[in-house]
Amino acid sequence: MKVVVAPNAFKGTLTASQAAGAIARGVREVFPDAEVVEVPVADGGDGTVEALVDANHGEYRFATVEGPLGDSVQARYGLIDSGRTGVVELATASGLTLIDESRRDPRRTSTYGFGQLLEAARLAGAVEIIAGIGGSATNDGGAGMAQALGARLLDAQRRDLPRGGAALSRLHTIDVSGMDRAWKAIKVRVACDVTNPLTGPQGASAVYGPQKGADEAAVKELDEALARYAEVIERDPGRQVAAIPGAGAAGGAGAGLVAFLDADLVPGAPLVVEAAGLNARLSRADLVITGEGRVDDQTAYGKAPGEVAKRASQAGVPVLLLAGGKGPGWEALYEAGVTEIVTLTEQGQDVQQALNEPERMLTRAAVVACRRHSWDK
Repeated sequence: MKVVVAPNAFKGTLTASQAAGAIARGVREVFPDAEVVEVPVADGGDGTVEALVDANHGEYRFATVEGPLGDSVQARYGLIDSGRTGVVELATASGLTLIDESRRDPRRTSTYGFGQLLEAARLAGAVEIIAGIGGSATNDGGAGMAQALGARLLDAQRRDLPRGGAALSRLHTIDVSGMDRAWKAIKVRVACDVTNPLTGPQGASAVYGPQKGADEAAVKELDEALARYAEVIERDPGRQVAAIPGAGAAGGAGAGLVAFLDADLVPGAPLVVEAAGLNARLSRADLVITGEGRVDDQTAYGKAPGEVAKRASQAGVPVLLLAGGKGPGWEALYEAGVTEIVTLTEQGQDVQQALNEPERMLTRAAVVACRRHSWDK
C-alpha cells in the first residue's frame, strides 16, 4: 500500500513538514507495511520555502539582507532541483513581522532586502526562481527590489530616490542599465493569489495599506505615488503594469516583479503543489492525506489542500483531509475530491488540547481517518 501525505501548515502550531511527519506516524500505526511518502505543500505564502525544500530534499541557504526599515536581517531561501530552482519568500526579507507595530510605516518601508534575496538565489546558481510574496510590510511597488538589483530610480535632478513608497511621488526617470543582464535568462514565477490592480479603490494602498500602518492620508499619498511609478514604468522600462491582475500584491511588488524581471504572476497553490512534485508521487498511490488548521470554502478553492484533493481525485486516488476545525462552506471540499474529513477535536478533545499537543493530536486524527478508510475497503 502506498500513502501520500501532503498537508499544508497548521497555522500557528505546525509547519507543513511537521504536520506531514505527525500524519505519517498515524498512517504507520494503522498500516505498518505501507510505503508512506511525505510531500509538504503550501499556497505560496508563509511556509513556501520549507514546503518545497523538504518535499524535494533540497537545501536551505541564508543571506544577510536589509529588513523593511534597513535593519540587518538573516533571510532564509531554498535551492531545489539540484540547485537549478531557487525558492524565496518576500516576508523573510521585507515582511510585516520583522518590525514592531509601533515602527510600521509603509511610506518608508522598502523591498530592498527582497531584491538582495533574489540576487542571492541567482548567484547561488538558480536559473529559475519561485517567489512567495505574501506578508509584506511594504507599499513601494517593488521599487526597493529594483534598486537592490541595480536599477536607479531618479528624481528630476537625477538624484537617487530614498527607500520607501512615498518617495515614488518624485520619480522622474528609471535607469535599468545597471541591472545584471543575466536576469534576462532567469525565469521568475510568483505565487500570487490576489487580483488587485496597482492603484485605485482596489489597489495596493487602499486595500492593504491600513494593515501596514497607513492612515487615510498615507493611503492617498501612497496611491498617488504608485500611480506616478506606473506612469514612469510604462515610459522607461516600457511595461504597462497598473491594471495587471495581481499588480497590487505585496504593496505593488507584483507590478515591480513584472516590470523589472518579466515575472509571471500565477495562482499560488497550483504553482507550489506542482513544484513539490505531487503529481509524480501520486503514481501507484492508494490513498492521499492532506489537511490544514481550519478548513472552509476557501480551502476548496485556492488553498493547497484543495489543490491536492483536485489532483488526487483526477488520478482516481481517495483523499482524507485532517483539520483543526471547520468553517463556513467546508462542505465544498467534497466537490473538490475529498472523500472524508476528520477534525482534531471530533473525538471529544477540546480545542486547547489540540493547540497544546498539535503533533500528538494530528497523529491521533490520522489514525482515526485511516481506520475509517480501512473499514470502508
